[in-house]
Amino acid sequence: MPSIPVFQYSITPLILLLPLLPLIPYNKPMPTTTFIEVDKEDEKQIKECCSNAQIISENLNAKGVLEQCKDSEVLSCFIYSKITKKELDQLPNLKLIASRSVGFDHIDLEECAKRKITVCNVPDYGAHVIAEHVFALLLSTLRHIPEGDDRVEGGDFDYRGLRGISLRGKTIGIVGTGNIGRRVAQIAFGFGMKIVAVDRCRTIELEDILGVKYLSMEELIKESDVISLHLPLLDSTRHIIDKEEFKQMKDGVILVNTARGALIETDALVDSLNSGKVSYALLDVMENEKDYEENKELIEHPNAITTPHIAFYSDDSMRNMYEDCFESIRQWKAGEVPEHTVKPPKVVCDMEEIKK
Repeated sequence: MPSIPVFQYSITPLILLLPLLPLIPYNKPMPTTTFIEVDKEDEKQIKECCSNAQIISENLNAKGVLEQCKDSEVLSCFIYSKITKKELDQLPNLKLIASRSVGFDHIDLEECAKRKITVCNVPDYGAHVIAEHVFALLLSTLRHIPEGDDRVEGGDFDYRGLRGISLRGKTIGIVGTGNIGRRVAQIAFGFGMKIVAVDRCRTIELEDILGVKYLSMEELIKESDVISLHLPLLDSTRHIIDKEEFKQMKDGVILVNTARGALIETDALVDSLNSGKVSYALLDVMENEKDYEENKELIEHPNAITTPHIAFYSDDSMRNMYEDCFESIRQWKAGEVPEHTVKPPKVVCDMEEIKK
């Protein structure tokens, strides 16, 4: 009887099992890097950088998302994901939070520090984009662009009733001269506006080149025709504009907020719009954001112009946002301290604190 090669006994059973392999259960490892709050058009950019990353469109607090993220070491989010002790307790492996935002008030930094979780932000992914939106709101409103468009589309070419307001010569008060506030000052200078500002930290170039005059908060409120807010939301800045500040403003003042909604007390703003103290409220953000019923009276006011938090949202800003986020993740994985780790800035602050 001829001998049968040994390899025939060892390989044949394996070949016979091949069709059954998909049916054999195994524990698939969970991705250690997760991106949440991702728009469909940004998925390609993420996959090119982090091919094994988990991508989720919803925020962390949506149903089932925390469970999907439970094994993540790296979590990249946007501002609608509230990350508090409650969420962190369910993310035991988390080591890095890379928030694709300038602000980080949605993250409990103290709790992260206790757990040695590194938190990164994107300090300036598009300050110019937000500053442009300030003037998009101003120009569109003060020159009656939507009303004019409606008339022409309806076959009406009558210009009467659409007399606009020019920016040249008006005083704009910029509350906060960080990256965005400085860009607003540059654009305002190009329109020939007088510029006053308030901040704990004076930017000398703004004073020397653009003629910006730093004032106290009280002085700024009294002198400005247009007030534009560019502050983070802190305990000290919450409702920094309330009924007392409105009383001191010029009659017919224009208020612009592209920062955080809770900087303004909503009820006081509605009262000021009704009285005519505020001629226009131009808002990209609102208190209790995304809650229509809570903001209904403000949203439906004819002199409140609102956009759904889109000041940041443009082609180059989104690209920059993700690229900076990717770099923070790369640095952390390489054992480096990410450049954009959230930490107190080194600045010279010799002005009065901006607070409520």
